[in-house]
Amino acid sequence: MSKHNQTLLDNTGILQLEGASVVIVYTEWNDFVTNELVAGSERTLDAYKVHHRKVKVPGSFELPFACRQIWEQTKGTGAQPSAIIAFGCVIRGETPHFDYVCKAVTDGILQLNLELPVPVIFGVLTVDNEQQATDRLGGAHGHKGEEGALTALKMIHFQRQLNK
Repeated sequence: MSKHNQTLLDNTGILQLEGASVVIVYTEWNDFVTNELVAGSERTLDAYKVHHRKVKVPGSFELPFACRQIWEQTKGTGAQPSAIIAFGCVIRGETPHFDYVCKAVTDGILQLNLELPVPVIFGVLTVDNEQQATDRLGGAHGHKGEEGALTALKMIHFQRQLNK
């Protein structure tokens, strides 16, 4: 894990999680990466006994739409998530497609964070090659699935503190 992210793994600020729930939205594309991101996230959520469910979409471009639909379908039902985590992996290729997809998904998730009343955690790896993705699944750069779950838990706590 990179040294500047070590404080994220400190569980300070993860309190008051009673009744919290998280939806993990992840992509089919590059599933050798996204499945491990989800597994790491689930391990962390299970350790904190936070209810979670998973939803799969084809690719990273579809993540913002799916996150919004999850919120819209659960709004007012009592089953709304406390946070949503979006996992994907975009690996640079030989065309500008990488740039368009990365910008679109980043902008889409940013927009959701500004509009929805719950945090949407950006867990999309944007890497140049498969090795860089692997390094973020427990290698030199930590486990981004675990970090995504911890970020969600800290944001749930943050929001609950604001609502006091």
